[in-house]
Amino acid sequence: MSSPSSTLGGSKHAIKLTQGLVALFAFSCGAIVANLYYAQPITELISPSLHMSAGSAGLIVSLTQIGYALGLFFIVPLGDLLENRKLMITTALVSIASLAAASLAHSPGWFLAISLLIGFSSVAVQILIPLAAHLAPDHARGRIVGTIMSGLLLGILLSRPLSSLVADHFGWRFVFAAAAVLMALVTTVLALTIPRRQPEHQATYFELIGSLLHLVRTMPVLRHRALYQGLVFASFSLFWTAVPIELTRHYGLSQSAIALFALVGAIGATSAPVAGRLADAGHSVRATLVALSAATLAYTPALVHPAFGVYGLVVTGIVLDFAAQMNMVLGQREIYALHAASRGRLNALYMTSIFVGGALGSALASPLYERGGWTLVAGAALVFPLIACVHYWFVGRPHAHGRT
Repeated sequence: MSSPSSTLGGSKHAIKLTQGLVALFAFSCGAIVANLYYAQPITELISPSLHMSAGSAGLIVSLTQIGYALGLFFIVPLGDLLENRKLMITTALVSIASLAAASLAHSPGWFLAISLLIGFSSVAVQILIPLAAHLAPDHARGRIVGTIMSGLLLGILLSRPLSSLVADHFGWRFVFAAAAVLMALVTTVLALTIPRRQPEHQATYFELIGSLLHLVRTMPVLRHRALYQGLVFASFSLFWTAVPIELTRHYGLSQSAIALFALVGAIGATSAPVAGRLADAGHSVRATLVALSAATLAYTPALVHPAFGVYGLVVTGIVLDFAAQMNMVLGQREIYALHAASRGRLNALYMTSIFVGGALGSALASPLYERGGWTLVAGAALVFPLIACVHYWFVGRPHAHGRT
C-alpha cells in the first residue's frame, strides 16, 4: 500500500536517493546504534573503576537497551507527526551530551542513569530508517533498506571490537568521549545533507501513541514479525553479552583478542542486502524459514562438543549475526509495505519489541553464566529462536508475505 503521507522537500519524487545518500544513511545508522553497545565488552573495566557490584555492572547493558525501547515507543512515533530532520537532530544532540557525561561519571548510580539516557537518545537511527523507506522507490525498497540495515548491524558488531581496542589502550572513559565526538560529526553532516520531511498526519501526541494499540490489533504481519525478531534478538544479545565473559574467564583472552573475535562476527552483516533482494523478489516466506532455522542451529557447536572452544564460538557468532540481520530486514520490508502513513509508528512497534527482547537477553547473560557456565547460556539462548521457528511454522507462514 502506498499513499502520499508527507512532504519531502516539496515532493517525494524531487529527492533522488543516490548511492551516496544511501551510504551516508548506512554509516550514520551504524555510528548512532553503536552507542548502545560500546559498554558491552568493557563492563569488567567500568565496574571496578566505579566500584560497582557484579549485579549493578550487569545492568549497564540492560538499562541502555531499556532506554532504547522507551525511546522507540515514546519518541519514534513522532516521526509520523513532526518534521523528521529536526526531530532526528534534537535527539542526536541529547545523545552527544549523554555520551560526554558518561565519560565523566564517577558514581555507579549516575553512570547507570546516563546509560538509560544513552539508549533513549540513540533512537535517532529509527527516524532515519523510515525516512529512507519513504524516499526509496517501491521496487527497490527492500534492497535499499537492507543496505542501510547492513550499516546498522555493522555498527552493532564493530562497536564491540572498537570499544575493546580503545579501552585496552586509552581506558574506558575515552571510548565514550570519542563516541561523543563522532556523534557530533555525524549530526553535523546529516543536518546539512538529509532532506526535510513534514508528515501530513494530523493528530495530538496522545492520539498518536493511542493509535499504536490499533496498529498492533489490526495488523497480524506486524505482530508476528515483532515476535520473531524480538525472540531472535534476545538470543543475539544473550550471546554477545555472555561471550566476553566466557572468553575472559575460560580462555583468558585480552580485550584486544576479544575485539578480534567480535570483528569476525561482522561477517554476518553481509546477509542484509541479500535479505532485501529476496524480499523484493517475493521470497520472504522461504527466507524467513532459513533465518529462523539458522538462528536455532547456531548454538550446535557449543551443545554438541564443548571442545570446539573458541572456534565453535566464532561459528555461532557468525551464523547468529547472519540470521538476526536477515530476519530483521525481512521483517522491516514487510511492515513498511503495510501502510505508508504509519511507517514511523510501525517501525517504533517493531523495534521496541526487538530491543525489549535484547534487554531480556542481556539481563539473563550474567546470572545464567554464573549458574551454569557457557553450556547453560547456549541452551537458554537456543530456546528463543526455537520458539520463533515453531510459531512461524504453525502460525505465521500465512501472514509472512501478506497485507492487512
